[in-house]
Amino acid sequence: MTWAIMNLFAGFHDISFWQLIPVAAVALFASIVGGVSGYGTGALMPLVLVPLVGAEPVVPIIAISAMFSNSSRVFAFLKFADWRRAALVLVCAVPTCVLGAWGYTRLSSAGAALVIGSMLILSVPLRRLLKYHGVKFGDTGLALGSVGYGVVVGGTAGSGVILLSLLMAAGVEGAGVIATDAAISIVIGVVKISVFGIAGVITAQVTAFALLIGIVALPGAFLAKAFVERMPVHVHTAILDAVVIVGGAVMIFGALRR
Repeated sequence: MTWAIMNLFAGFHDISFWQLIPVAAVALFASIVGGVSGYGTGALMPLVLVPLVGAEPVVPIIAISAMFSNSSRVFAFLKFADWRRAALVLVCAVPTCVLGAWGYTRLSSAGAALVIGSMLILSVPLRRLLKYHGVKFGDTGLALGSVGYGVVVGGTAGSGVILLSLLMAAGVEGAGVIATDAAISIVIGVVKISVFGIAGVITAQVTAFALLIGIVALPGAFLAKAFVERMPVHVHTAILDAVVIVGGAVMIFGALRR
């Protein structure tokens, strides 16, 4: 037990207390945003993690920490979950998620930064495009879309917007989107963590940062539930879009300079 605790603290080697404060602050903020809009954690956390730990550990860190925030989201919005559509998405997305996660483990640090940065930037126009065209489809469309979503979510961070768009296009609404998204994300998270564990990329550093982010983010869903009917979603969405685009561009620029 003592060895395990010491191993976790070793994960913060060369990271000061003052560097951990913005990580914790963004984790709490992102969990509140995610509880209101259904996305945000995977889009915001890379912006503070990449400068500290590099790009390679980011997706495994977020995969583990998301288990905390998604679990609290499911608990907070349990009665709204659409279990039939959740099952449909998982049947189609899990196999391709394995492929996406395995592919991510083969990337270099610069390659990982390019993938994450590109996905963050593309997520903004993709969400707006789908919303503008009011894309709608049935179970067949949801199943086909989930196959592609599995590949992307397996190897990137910030791809939650794709799942949200799929669920809304399939007719899931309001709090049901948040609850169903969280339920699906828990299973997807288990799959990704398993692949990363087999590939040997879950280090003491990954575990330490994931636990810090996950524990700090736990209250976020319940705070979001209190604000979900009062907070002007369009305001934080616009701010989030701007931050995500700038952050993604910085990551790509840094990767190309290596």
